[in-house]
Amino acid sequence: MSTPVAQAATEPAEARGLTRDGIRLLVHAEGRVEHTVFRDLGRHLGPGDLLVVNTSATLPAAVDGYRADGSPVTVHFATRIDAETWVLELRHTDGTPGPVDGVRRFEAVRFPGTGCGMALLLDPYPTKHTPQRLWKARITVPHARVETFLADRGRPITYAYLRERWPLTAYQTVFARDEGSAEMPSAGRPFTNELVVDLITRGVGIAPIVLHTGVSSQDVGEPPLREWFSVPEQTANLVRQARRVIAVGTTVTRALESAVRPDGEIAAARGWTDLLLGPDRPARVVDGIISGLHAPEATHLLLLEAVVGPAVVRRAYDEALAEGYLWHEFGDSSLLLP
Repeated sequence: MSTPVAQAATEPAEARGLTRDGIRLLVHAEGRVEHTVFRDLGRHLGPGDLLVVNTSATLPAAVDGYRADGSPVTVHFATRIDAETWVLELRHTDGTPGPVDGVRRFEAVRFPGTGCGMALLLDPYPTKHTPQRLWKARITVPHARVETFLADRGRPITYAYLRERWPLTAYQTVFARDEGSAEMPSAGRPFTNELVVDLITRGVGIAPIVLHTGVSSQDVGEPPLREWFSVPEQTANLVRQARRVIAVGTTVTRALESAVRPDGEIAAARGWTDLLLGPDRPARVVDGIISGLHAPEATHLLLLEAVVGPAVVRRAYDEALAEGYLWHEFGDSSLLLP
């Protein structure tokens, strides 16, 4: 019998005739697996449980550009370092996987249109000794803010498994408030206003954090890069009081665990995090996680294992493969509890 193959979601749930909360939900709890739909999430949670959500909003972070030799590239704005300095990735325009080769220091990438500006590539990121995939770049655009330029000229970052381009609204979650993510914090996408009301009436708490995501196209074995996060005092207090803390996504998990003090207590915190959760650093305050389905080699899986353990992740992914769940940002979801 052939081994099941992961199936990519090639379009949003709405294009498949579903509501956002109508996607499939795999629940692993109390040693059992149940297959249901996301709108029934509240049946698996109860009073005293706390859902922590990411309020980062997705930027239209992909822009057309041209190298000095005239060859076209797609420029991904991955991370804002300061007002004029960003981390960029250059991608092929024809959908060829992987970053563009042969990029050099001090190369200028120009944006099309008269007076539309350029990006001057300064150094490989995060250090001069890392592979030349991501670049620190000085951005010059005829706008007060780079974010304004992106709003005018950009579009959401997409990958080859999608059938077509979708508008920015397809990449915003119901929680989106704080612009800054290169790619959607996709674990929050299936939530709807109606589902949020249902959860609250069941006594489930909801608390915010912010973590601005970078690009998710890391090479195999490449750890996650530094990301900016904020855990407010009110959220830290609610986490300390909760019966169970359920992180809505790996971004929320990373933010909460980055706010844990050496004594194991969580406190308000903000700044840059390079925390890598895994066997050497298990989760300390997150008890469960809602997550989409990620490629087997992704470091996201180490983070899931840090929350619920390798056995739970392995069983959940085996079940998801066998049942034909859909992968990636527009795919199906899971609730994993140890």
